[in-house]
Formats: sequence, C-alpha cells, structure tokens
Amino acid sequence: MNRFTPKLFSTLRNYDREKFTADLMAGIIVGIVALPLAIAFGIASGVSPEKGIITAIIAGFLVSALGGSRVQIGGPTGAFIVIVYGIIQQYGIEGLTLATIMAGVFLILLGVFRLGTIIKYIPYPIVVGFTSGIAVTIFTTQIKDLFGLTTPDMPGDFLGKWAVYFHSFGTIDLWSTLVGVASVAIIALTPRFSKKIPGSLIAIIVMTAAVWLMKRYGGIDSVETIGDRFTIDSHLPDAVIPAFSWAGLKGLLPAALTIAVLGAIESLLSATVADGVIGDKHDSNQELMAQGVANIVTPLFGGIPATGAIARTMTNINNGGRTPVAGIIHAVVLLLIFLFLMPLARYIPMACLAGVLVIVSYNMSEWRTFRALMKNPASDIAVLVITFLLTVIIDLTVAIEVGLVIACLLFMKRVTETTDISVIKDEIDPSKESDLESHEEHLAIPKGVEVYEINGPYFFGIANKFEEQMVQIADRPRVRIIRMRRVPFIDSTGIHNLTNLCRMSQKEDTRIILSGVNPQVHNALRKAGFYTLLGEENICPNINEALRRAAQVSSEAKR
Repeated sequence: MNRFTPKLFSTLRNYDREKFTADLMAGIIVGIVALPLAIAFGIASGVSPEKGIITAIIAGFLVSALGGSRVQIGGPTGAFIVIVYGIIQQYGIEGLTLATIMAGVFLILLGVFRLGTIIKYIPYPIVVGFTSGIAVTIFTTQIKDLFGLTTPDMPGDFLGKWAVYFHSFGTIDLWSTLVGVASVAIIALTPRFSKKIPGSLIAIIVMTAAVWLMKRYGGIDSVETIGDRFTIDSHLPDAVIPAFSWAGLKGLLPAALTIAVLGAIESLLSATVADGVIGDKHDSNQELMAQGVANIVTPLFGGIPATGAIARTMTNINNGGRTPVAGIIHAVVLLLIFLFLMPLARYIPMACLAGVLVIVSYNMSEWRTFRALMKNPASDIAVLVITFLLTVIIDLTVAIEVGLVIACLLFMKRVTETTDISVIKDEIDPSKESDLESHEEHLAIPKGVEVYEINGPYFFGIANKFEEQMVQIADRPRVRIIRMRRVPFIDSTGIHNLTNLCRMSQKEDTRIILSGVNPQVHNALRKAGFYTLLGEENICPNINEALRRAAQVSSEAKR
C-alpha cells in the first residue's frame, strides 16, 4: 500500500514568513485568474456558473492539501467540458455526480496500487489527438453565444451543431459579435502589455462594464448576460449523497473511466511540466489519490470533475508560488469572491465568456504539435487522426477506447517485427556468439540436428510465427535445439506454442532441447509444468551443452 504523504507535510517543515508572502501573492493572483475560467467551464459544461466556482474551491483546496506536487493547482478544466456536457444530456446531473464519484474511486485505486507511472505509456499521438479534438469541440459549442445566434435546441453531435449554425446564421446579433470579438482581442493582446494580470479577467471587467452601459444608457438589450440565462446562487450548498443503483453504475462505467483516464493524464502532465520549471519531482501516486479524493467530495456539493490545470499551475509558479499553501490560498480567495461578489457575475456577457473559451480552445488545440506529428510514421498518423476524428464526430469515450486499442495493436506489430527467428543447420561462428564455453573454433552442428534462434520477446505474435515456420519446414530432424538466450519474457501463448511443438515433435520422434533460457522464462515454463513434458535433462544453460545433449540423443536413436 502506498503511504498517504501529501507534499504539504514536507514543505511545512521549513516554512517561514518569506515563503508565506510569496505563496500569498501567488495564491491571490491565481484565484483571480481562476474565477473567469471556472465560470466559463461551468456554463460550457451544462451546469450553472456557481458550480464551476464551487468545483474550483473544493477541488483546488483538496488537490493542494493532499497532492503529490508542490505547485499543482486543481479545478475544472476545458478537457472535461465535452464529456461532462454529454453525461448531463444523457443521464442528468445525478448521473454526472455518480460518474464523477466513480472516477474518483478509480483514481484513488490507481494511486494506491502505484500505477501512476503507467499513464506515461499512453502514446503521445493519442494525447494530442483527443486534446485537439476537445479543442475543436469546445470551439464549436461557443459559436452560438459568440455571435448571439437565435437557434432551436442544439443537437449534441458535432455535425448536427454546425448544420443548425448554418441555418441560423441569419439571426446573428452584431452587438454580441462585437463583444465576443473584442473579448478575444483583449485576451490575445494583454500578454504584450502585462504578464501578471490575466487577459480573461480584463476582458470580463471591460466587456461587463461596456454591456451594462449599453443597456443602461444606450437601450441595447440584445446582448445576453449570465443573469438572463441563470439564477445566481451565492450560498454554499449542502452535501447531497446521490442514490446508488447497480444499473446506474453499470451504465455510467465507460464515462467514469474516461473521466478518470483524462483526469490522470492531464494532472500528471501538468505536474511533470511544473517539475521541469521548479526543479522538483512530484509523487504521481500521491497526486492521483488527491485527485481521486477531490472528485469524490466535489460532486457531493454539486461540483463537476476536476484535475490539475496546467495554465493555473504555471501562473502559480510564475508569480512565486512554491508550496501547496499557494493553492490553498487560491481556493480561499475564490471562496471569498463566491460569498461576497458572486451576484455581480450576473452582468457578465455570455459572448465575453464565449470569447474566453475560444482562446482556451485555441491554446488547447496544439495545432503546431498536430502538424509536426503528421510528418511521423504512417502508424502514428493513423492513431492521431482517428483519435481526433472520433473525439470530434462521435465522443471522447469512444475516441480514447479506440485510440488505445489501435495503439496497442500497432505496438504489438512493431514488437513482432523486431523479433526474428533464424535457422542454423551447418555450424555456429564463435565470433558472433556470447554464450559459448570456448571461442577457439567453429561449432559443427551434428547431422540430423537443427538450431533455431529466437531474438526478442516470445509472446503470442511470435509464437504463431514460429509455429508457422515449423510447419513449413519439410525436414524432420532427430533433434531441434531452440536457443532462447535473447528471449526476455514468454507469455501463455508462447508456452502453449512450445507445448504443442513438443507434443508434435514427440509424435514425429523428434526431440526438443532448449538452450540459454534466462531465469524469468525458466520460472514461467516451470510453473506451467512444461518441463514435465520436455524433461529437465533437455534444458541446457548454453549452446555447447545443448549440442552435446543433441549428439547424445542422436547416438541413442541410432542404436
């Protein structure tokens, strides 16, 4: 079992006033940065704006207090918008709550069983493919608010949305479009003038004030605000435990697994990037457990899935945050804003929030990386494009499942291609060998003996290849020596294949001898009972012993 040791404990041992001052300033700035994003992510996910802030408060506090990174900031992120919106459409808010809690349990189990490092082995084209796909999907969901379109109920699928947009484009509201485009411009241009103040916050303040003045003094009421669509509640909700049922849990299992995998990938990628900046090393298993706890507790108060947010984490680092205290302060800042300033959020224009999410989707798109990966081998391109298209056209759950299956198949194909089988019938050159007792002369292979060399893992792909090669050989030698010195592991299919080969050879009066079996493969064969069939005397440590044993068997057969 993994010890539950949050980074907070170790960082507080030598904590002083100077570190607290740096964390305080960083926490305040990150809290301000997180506010517009939390509202935007909440609305885009299909819930009310305060749910996004509640998620940022609770998850932000728990991830910092219990996590395995010194600087990670947790909260709602753009990556979850698509999956959350889909779950709500199909199962409602209660379904989302159950799926998020299940995902939290999965994340804790990943941490407890020390599986944090496994996430690293998800192929990069899959990560880029579904990240870019999510970006395109987020952008698609914001077209209506960005241009102030009047549309019927929006369909859930990508192509259906664009069909509605094209039919409804005549309803465009020029004032909403102006607000949306101006918001995008402000956010894009702010970094040229200020690295400290986030462009999204400036855009919201400026556009909210402009729209209020337009309504108050210009009589322009066509720009929809948060208050026009939602009722703002600034009271802390009570915890509500959802009703659990086997049918509900079973139906939500794929969505919960998607949330868990996506949350694990994003949080650990964020923590890894942060490590490179501050020169630290996070505890991936501890981080996953903290993410799990956050995703179990947050939905009980109406929140949505949360994970490590790389943009807010980098903001924390750039403003001097170096311990989890900064993340805790960021959560406290958001709580104070929620309690005392939340009613002002009703004046924020929906077109402005759409502009914020357009920038988020652009930053998520990784189009430069996507373009660079298109120059890679065809197999990587296939994984990238298929994952991307499935994410956009169908949904993220299917994209991750299919992408992983394709990547695994391609990986196995590559391993199979790197493993080769050779046949030696005449002599062995000692200059090319490493397991001979003597390197003085060539080793002659006795008549009636064939030597097969397997180079690489002996798993099901190679096992079938080896079996086919045996069938194609017309000769029936008295002895077959199988050299396995370069076989690092063997799976059940390989053992089954060797067993069948041994039985087939016995019927043909051919003896099988294994040479140079490493300890791991040796133990696997022993546990499977293979040596009972083959005989311990036919397991040789090197090729010299194997050839001597083959000569002995041949001489016995002649008698």
